[in-house]
Amino acid sequence: MLVHLSGEELWVRDCYACAEEAYRLKIRVINENPWSNLFCYNMFIRPEEKDLENFEPEWHIIQAPSFKADPAVDGTRAENFAVISFIHKTILIGGTGYTGEMKKGIFTILNFVLPTKAGVLSMHCSANMGDAGDTAIFFGLSGTGKTTLSADPNRRLIGDDEHGWTKDSVFNFEGGCYAKCIDLSEEKEREIFNAIRPGALVENVTFIEGTKTIDFSSKKITENTRVSYPLSFISNALEPSIGKTPKNIFF
Repeated sequence: MLVHLSGEELWVRDCYACAEEAYRLKIRVINENPWSNLFCYNMFIRPEEKDLENFEPEWHIIQAPSFKADPAVDGTRAENFAVISFIHKTILIGGTGYTGEMKKGIFTILNFVLPTKAGVLSMHCSANMGDAGDTAIFFGLSGTGKTTLSADPNRRLIGDDEHGWTKDSVFNFEGGCYAKCIDLSEEKEREIFNAIRPGALVENVTFIEGTKTIDFSSKKITENTRVSYPLSFISNALEPSIGKTPKNIFF
């Protein structure tokens, strides 16, 4: 992969995972395409300028969609791959432009590290909080409504997908949301619909013929159409994205 990328223009970003500073992971992402790097800006936690001066990454992600593995040589099952090395603290992603592989790679790491080394329960769920500090978390498979439920305009958004549960808090692993947008409309999901604006990254969608208007009903590429955007694009998001011990748990 390094030979493949040598001499190419690359996009590099330093960022964090985990809103709780005690569990924060420092990440350096190297991307072949600028839009992949925009995804990382949206989805990971953005350091302040002063934090970047002496930033020392603990993990690297190297993502090159145009690089295809040779299964006979590389030991992969196909040309596309996502490989995690805990020895090298590196994630290699190639042969696929699906940006979600980067955030799920970090989630996989945290699923191993946080419960075993820090006593933190890692969860695939969304979370929000009421005015009284009552935190709710929502579990479900992809497409069952976690993001939609968490973006309740009457509650504060903590996060839509990945969280840790400590002895006295629930915190977001991410700095953004990665919402499905199949059949999205302003009437049904106002907060998410209005988050699709300059800076958001929309994937796998098509346009209404002859226009620049997204056809949210189209499954022409895949039903897994997505939009990534920073948490700040949701009007009532918590900053930092940390809630209290859950009062209600929904499955």
